[in-house]
Amino acid sequence: MTSQTTVSASGPGDKAPAAPLEAPPAAGLRGHPWLTLITVAVGVMMAALDGTIVAIANPAIQKDLKASFADVQWITNGYFLALAVSLITAGKLGDRFGHRQTFLIGVTGFAAASGAIGLSNSIAAVVTFRVFQGVFGALLMPAALGLLRATFPAEKLNMAIGIWGMVIGASTAGGPILGGVLVERVSWQSVFFINVPVGALALVLGLLILRDHRAENAPRSFDILGIALLSGAMFCLVWALIKAPTWGWGDGRTWSFIAASVVLFALFSVWETRVAEPLIPLSLFRSVPLSAGVVLMVLMAIAFMGGLFFVTFYLQNVHGQSPIKAGLHLLPLTGMMIVGSPLAGAAITKLGPRIPLAGGMAATAIAMYGMSTLKADTSSGVMSIWFALLGLGLAPVMVGATEVIVGNAPMELSGVAGGLQQAAMQIGGSLGTAVLGAVMASKVDSDLAGNWTGAGLPKLTPGQLDQASEAVQVGVAPVAKGTPEPVAAKITEVAHHTFISGMSLASLVAAGVAAVAVLVALLTKRGANAESGAGVGHI
Repeated sequence: MTSQTTVSASGPGDKAPAAPLEAPPAAGLRGHPWLTLITVAVGVMMAALDGTIVAIANPAIQKDLKASFADVQWITNGYFLALAVSLITAGKLGDRFGHRQTFLIGVTGFAAASGAIGLSNSIAAVVTFRVFQGVFGALLMPAALGLLRATFPAEKLNMAIGIWGMVIGASTAGGPILGGVLVERVSWQSVFFINVPVGALALVLGLLILRDHRAENAPRSFDILGIALLSGAMFCLVWALIKAPTWGWGDGRTWSFIAASVVLFALFSVWETRVAEPLIPLSLFRSVPLSAGVVLMVLMAIAFMGGLFFVTFYLQNVHGQSPIKAGLHLLPLTGMMIVGSPLAGAAITKLGPRIPLAGGMAATAIAMYGMSTLKADTSSGVMSIWFALLGLGLAPVMVGATEVIVGNAPMELSGVAGGLQQAAMQIGGSLGTAVLGAVMASKVDSDLAGNWTGAGLPKLTPGQLDQASEAVQVGVAPVAKGTPEPVAAKITEVAHHTFISGMSLASLVAAGVAAVAVLVALLTKRGANAESGAGVGHI
């Protein structure tokens, strides 16, 4: 027989949150707040690492499996797309059945899918299991936030979310370094195999420590049609953006998917106002800070994930660095995120989120502009300045936007709020890779032929130009075997110059996105409902 302590959680439109109830003392390890934080951090670290650790392995995967540029994009986009489509539904599952069960299923499935990728010998298998990784990652990430929201007392919740955000930020930024070591010293498969023992550790800790929590007003049914409409809308949007470089922006197929996405989003919005227990109560978005937090996460991820995708190719294929050396060159980014996250948490606690978030996005915009000035011979010192500034700018956004979104949602929707926060980041990452990938491809396609003939190289046939363009988009010089050394050097110079021109334009677009995010950050404020946390429903 279960006992349940309940608390009334206010909605975003309420004037004041309900007073929190004291959490009953934890019996032994189970339900201990700080041990709960450590447990969910292990699981979330695994999923967050996989968002970027694969980026450093992409060149090795491409070479070993003879993958195209589009295939490599799908290794990233398949993961982000599956996360984005599944996160809000997964958050609802946690609200309905309990975040503990959802988290445990998520870490187990994620580790199993990772092991399957390591055993794959085709690009199709890698992409397929990356999609499974995304689905299981969607289960564990909002569940982690739901567990923190319900476990920590109000006065400690901001600190817990700050540490949680630091783990995500450090894992996201540290992925390329760990990936570099594994790819160079072991193999690209080890990037995925490492998740198996980490997942096993998270599962054991979860079974021993996590306590289930459910709010009094937890959902009792599912909005199946809402799930289908929202999933379809997000899939159509991201699919159109990914395929646009291949189909062309003027192609009817591209606009058909965009139009289908708009229609599905509209139908979803109408349906959510009529169903008894909606997937996402639209009343959530009456909270301007919550809505601003969601938009801010999307814009931040577009700039960060989209820009990072090309930096790894720049370091390895243009500068000729090994995976480990490329990862070490990103250490200023990682280090500043680790150092900046607790500082950002302290600043947000003292000043509120508005100023730190706006300042962080301004620093991000400046850093992305600086990255647009990188050349083939740019020194490590100059690169480090821009990478460090980027890490310093991202830290307050990783911490503060999470607090804004989760803290402005009622307790019984903590899983949905966690899903919104993560979905915003993953959609932004997918959109960043897709949109900036399209910018890169378009720039390379428009410049390569002229740069090639301008350097005095023999004119290419349309087929040869397409093949050369695909190589240049990842910074590889299309030098055929047996090419004389002087000609090979000229081809390499043209390829690298063209790649950098595309990367520079993509970085400028990312800087513009970050500048817009500064204005959005000014609409945020501290979560009004954060106090309705600890003490809700121990099962």
